Amino acid sequence: MVSWIVAAAILVALYFLIYYNFLTGVQCRSDTSLRRKTVIVTGANTGLGKATALDMARRGARVILACRRKECAEAAVFDIRKKSGNNNVIFMQLDLASLKSVRAFAETFLKSEPQLHVLINNAGIGVGGKTADGFNMAWGVNHLGHFLLTQLLLDRLKQCAPSRIVVVTSVLYRFGKIDFSNLNPSGESLMQQFQNYCCSKLCNILFVRELANCLEGTNVTCYSVHPGVVNTEAFRYMKCWQKVFSVPIITLFFRTPADGAQTSIYCAVQEGIERFSGRYFADCMVQEVLPNARDDAVARKLWDISERMVGLSSH
Repeated sequence: MVSWIVAAAILVALYFLIYYNFLTGVQCRSDTSLRRKTVIVTGANTGLGKATALDMARRGARVILACRRKECAEAAVFDIRKKSGNNNVIFMQLDLASLKSVRAFAETFLKSEPQLHVLINNAGIGVGGKTADGFNMAWGVNHLGHFLLTQLLLDRLKQCAPSRIVVVTSVLYRFGKIDFSNLNPSGESLMQQFQNYCCSKLCNILFVRELANCLEGTNVTCYSVHPGVVNTEAFRYMKCWQKVFSVPIITLFFRTPADGAQTSIYCAVQEGIERFSGRYFADCMVQEVLPNARDDAVARKLWDISERMVGLSSH
């Protein structure tokens, strides 16, 4: 009996040693204040987005929670205000699965908010189904929705420079492959949904790469970030039988939203990283990406096609 207790104690100690030294990731140590700054965080009603918005609020920023679900977003606003002591936190309706909603959000924001210093494109989805515009959800939300939103807010970011754009991607970009002959596959099977998600995350990185070129000389910088493997509400879409096997692993080994948000926070506030505009960050450090994520010709073509898809180009 004693030997079993000792073995269990060793396993628990080993788990905490591994978790806190390897799984939680690096913490952002910057104490940069964001007073008199305005920040937008998409998908900020829960998970990574909420943790990021809370940090921005604690730094004194005016924080816009750009979310689809009003009830959840208003609850998040209340919670963030309470925890941060900052009442300058508001909700604005944004459904990234509808280009019409993206345009309405941008129009409302530009009319009501005179400043924008940080745009954090955090929201993401990996389920099947179609957007209001007929795109698969990953392509439509993760890439096109944020692509259009960023473009519509660029002038305001330039006016308020120095300013920053942070795009949350994933290390799963490694499995992404852009097929320009079929950028919008249906995503009916689980495997196709996974491939669509990986492709959208690759698009995030390529978008940031090309965006940095377009922003050169404007004092607006941009970064793509991998948050790590995080326990968020994204897993609420799992079927019950999947949760039985997955929840214990997710609970024990995935990062908390607060830990996962650290690289997004770092790229939003850390001084001295401007020279890395267009690059990919993980664990609060710039990292090299695979060749499929640094092809400038593909990035430029993706940009042009995305412009046409969201109605920003007539060509």
